[in-house]
Amino acid sequence: MNAGKRLNDQERVDWLRLIRSENVGPVTFFDLLERYGTAAKALEALPELAERGGRRNPLRICTPREAEREIATAQKRSRARLVAIGEPDYPVRLGLIPMPPPLIYMAGEPTLAQRQAVAIVGSRNASAAGRKLTQDIARGLSAEGIAVISGLARGIDASAHEGALEGGTIAVLAGGIDIRYPPENETLYGAIAEQGLLIAESAPGFKPRGVDFPRRNRIISGMASGVLVVEAARRSGSMVTARHAGEQGRDVMAVPGHPLDPRAEGPNALLKDGAALIRNADDVLEALRAAEIFPEPQPSLAGFSEPDAAPFDLDDRARQQVTAALSPVPIEIDELIRMTGLSARAVAVVLMELELAGRITREGRRSVALTTD
Repeated sequence: MNAGKRLNDQERVDWLRLIRSENVGPVTFFDLLERYGTAAKALEALPELAERGGRRNPLRICTPREAEREIATAQKRSRARLVAIGEPDYPVRLGLIPMPPPLIYMAGEPTLAQRQAVAIVGSRNASAAGRKLTQDIARGLSAEGIAVISGLARGIDASAHEGALEGGTIAVLAGGIDIRYPPENETLYGAIAEQGLLIAESAPGFKPRGVDFPRRNRIISGMASGVLVVEAARRSGSMVTARHAGEQGRDVMAVPGHPLDPRAEGPNALLKDGAALIRNADDVLEALRAAEIFPEPQPSLAGFSEPDAAPFDLDDRARQQVTAALSPVPIEIDELIRMTGLSARAVAVVLMELELAGRITREGRRSVALTTD
């Protein structure tokens, strides 16, 4: 699939079936497409691959009916469309991060996803001054044509959306595209659906759990040119978003706060580590100009239209070498390749089989560990 091309209806169902099948995360999804060329062929291969990885029970594979029902439900409840990476409406910068979501639901104005954007995040228990400053900065940025992204949480997130609502704001949801969470932001959710853009990776009807918010946060930072933290505890979701931003090569910015205010611990720590100090929207614009961060071309997925030229099969010895080298302690995949003496391609195939079997957990494409369950 080339950048700019759209999936047909059958391909879209196949892609959704693949990513919704058991133990298929973004890394394995793309590895499967690269190996088999299409999601349909990858789906056919899943049971055998999981068995090779040591799976004893049948792998749960999403059925065509389940995928079709999910797509129809999103359209009916939220007028949402399922958009694939590489398609014209897919957020221009999101496809460039490690482990981008292969598919996302979008409801609202899709052109907002193609603008340069800044994420503004912070404490749910925000101060009145912090909320006012957030609204002012968001309003100033949106007046310059910059989309403001946040997570629709109470506090700083809600203030960012409110300030940018007229000029353009994007809410990334941790749950399904139809889940209005938290309840007090239901009116704001409706306003963004009408005037802005809603984005979700999860299926409609899915209610977010604590573990789902870091996954949401990587999308918030991945869509943005930079991330601004206004108020946040040292250990918080906002700081996770800032960490994602740094790993993704985005600009990290922070509003300083009083040293005795716990909500200032996060931003002050970021400033100590070199984040740009922000007082107003002009400071954000200056930081973006200094970093020269602008939207980049969408990556091409042309390589997924054809399978690997030479099918790659392994003997059991290679599988045993990789498995023996793994432990519950994460190991860098490059180190795993050096330790086993196997090719990168061979190790990737074994890890794909092990993940489908539910025997490993991944930290993106960088490290891997045996599951402890």
